[in-house]
Amino acid sequence: MLDIGVTKLLIIGGIALVVIGPERLPRIARMAGTFLGRAQRYVADVKAEVSRSIELEELNKMKQEFDSAARDVGQTVSSGLEEATSDINSALQLEEPPNPYDVDDPVGWINPGPSYVHPQKKWRVKRGATPQWYKQREGVRRHVQSAAARVARHRPRTSKSY
Repeated sequence: MLDIGVTKLLIIGGIALVVIGPERLPRIARMAGTFLGRAQRYVADVKAEVSRSIELEELNKMKQEFDSAARDVGQTVSSGLEEATSDINSALQLEEPPNPYDVDDPVGWINPGPSYVHPQKKWRVKRGATPQWYKQREGVRRHVQSAAARVARHRPRTSKSY
């Protein structure tokens, strides 16, 4: 970096005042400040982009490591499962898996029991079993009405004055 102190800035400012003149110096200083600010923002954006790309590369590397570890675990589990299956089949001396629906099964598997059946609750029937006199006494609506019909029904009647 440039080593610019206060004395050097004062010398540069004095020379600029003589060369440029006192009328245009504030405008040029303002313009130089805006250019310097833009340059600093650009450098900061470049630094942020570089750090993001480095972090992205690190994340991709970690992802590849996790994927390879997961593949290794999957292969280990599948090989262990195949080995256990072959050991069980050799111990039972079966050449094909048994049919679970076969009654004369040598292994002793049984036919699975009935599956879950939904109770088919009939809530409409239970609700409809309420007597009409009870619904009327309690104020339960028995018929569906539109909002306009309900308003018309409950609108007070006007009395005619003669």
